[in-house]
Amino acid sequence: MKNKKIITIDGPSASGKGLLAKALAKKLNFILLDSGLLYRAYSYCFDKAQNHNEAMELFLQLGIDGVIGAMAVYEKENNITQLLRHENIAKSASKLSSLKETRNNLISFQRSLASNHGLIADGRDMGTVVFPDAATKIFLIADVEVRAQRRFLELQNNDQGVNMRDLIEDIRLRDEADRVREISPLVPAPDSIEVNSSMLTPHEVLNKVLEIYKERIKEI
Repeated sequence: MKNKKIITIDGPSASGKGLLAKALAKKLNFILLDSGLLYRAYSYCFDKAQNHNEAMELFLQLGIDGVIGAMAVYEKENNITQLLRHENIAKSASKLSSLKETRNNLISFQRSLASNHGLIADGRDMGTVVFPDAATKIFLIADVEVRAQRRFLELQNNDQGVNMRDLIEDIRLRDEADRVREISPLVPAPDSIEVNSSMLTPHEVLNKVLEIYKERIKEI
């Protein structure tokens, strides 16, 4: 049976998943699951532990604050959310996320965040692997150049130096690696709806997905 309280937002990096997921969570008063942030947090722990068992122990000691429309990560009393947004951690998390051990360690934790409050699950395998029973599944895409520009602006806002040409190449390589990897490859779920955000404003994307959500709920 399909779960009306879960909306999954899958798709490649920098396609606008995070922005859409936050906006949806606030609009619908749902909890936000930012899987990218969780994988970065796991990568942060793995860099310290250098093995999966200890990395998961450290991960479970972090404070994962999943609230309406936001998610934050704390190490003891320190908010390390912005630290986890750094590009070096993003690259490390991308490599680790392709490993079976990493996926197995985090899948149960992600599913535990589902509740009667409703959940917006943002990631690359939310609709195919983590929440296959979700009633509404969105596969959000955008042109590589558009995604590189968005990432460029995001990194600039975080005072991180970056080269546009390198960003475009990095996104292309990451897309290819995500598509061909054996564990949780980047593919749309059979019952997902593709939305191209290249020529749409964030507000237009939000309204389009809200319409899809309302239609899906009526069908069930």
